[in-house]
Amino acid sequence: MSILNDKQIGQKLTRLAFEIIEQNTEVKELYLAGINNNGYRFAELLKSEVEKIKECPFSVHLIQVKLNPAKPTTDPIELDLAETALKNKTIILIDDVANTGRTLFYAFKPFMDVLAKKMQVAVLVDRKHKSFPVQVDFVGLSLATTIKQHIDVNLTRKGDYSAQIS
Repeated sequence: MSILNDKQIGQKLTRLAFEIIEQNTEVKELYLAGINNNGYRFAELLKSEVEKIKECPFSVHLIQVKLNPAKPTTDPIELDLAETALKNKTIILIDDVANTGRTLFYAFKPFMDVLAKKMQVAVLVDRKHKSFPVQVDFVGLSLATTIKQHIDVNLTRKGDYSAQIS
């Protein structure tokens, strides 16, 4: 069943971009850290939306966070940027869907050794099954589902973006 179509995802991206700017007016640089493939793609789309807004007071940089959600404690969690470059920066950790919060929780690990100015979280779809202490600051759609349901987000081709629940 479709929960978001292409037009709705576009609207969510625009609204989230404005919220991100409103919550970060004091910063000069903002780092969007997308988790794996879909989180990184969502971060790319957010970056594009933020940069379209004339009133944006900061520059936006992308980081990819690579982790194995099935083995977050044994497989390495990597950033494609030196952690030292993030000292005293504002960082938004981004994923497409927040379910239990486990992936987001472990994705924070490489940022723990950096004294960031501020850490925030953004997701397209936030589910209400948190097992980990993760608060999402920027949410496209908040959704109550059963634990057995799965959310599949497609952000591969502009014009075909979608989110489905099965």
